[in-house]
Amino acid sequence: MKTLQHKFVELIPDKIEDGILYISMEYCTAIHKCICGCGNEVVTPISPTDWKLTFDGESVSLDPSIGNWNFECQSHYWIINNNVRLSRKWSKDEIDSGRKKDEKKKKWFFFKKKKKKK
Repeated sequence: MKTLQHKFVELIPDKIEDGILYISMEYCTAIHKCICGCGNEVVTPISPTDWKLTFDGESVSLDPSIGNWNFECQSHYWIINNNVRLSRKWSKDEIDSGRKKDEKKKKWFFFKKKKKKK
């Protein structure tokens, strides 16, 4: 099982190193290089409609899983307590369905938020 180190930073560095999950709490963003080795940088926004970051004082977890559907590798994995757990590849139909669910979730969240302001 592959393990990532985590680094809390204010700003994401220009050079992203393999095996490190950079976390900027100020900008609510985490970034790392794809664990498959393709070299792509994976950005995970931390927000109520994107990823949730858990820090237990020693390790970090991101939820939900990370599906790199826009990359050629289409890698899919979880980061749990600094460990990478590979997940199975999704079919095109599963990816499309997941994207629709994400879009629906975001619309609902922002609709509720807008409604509360009135």
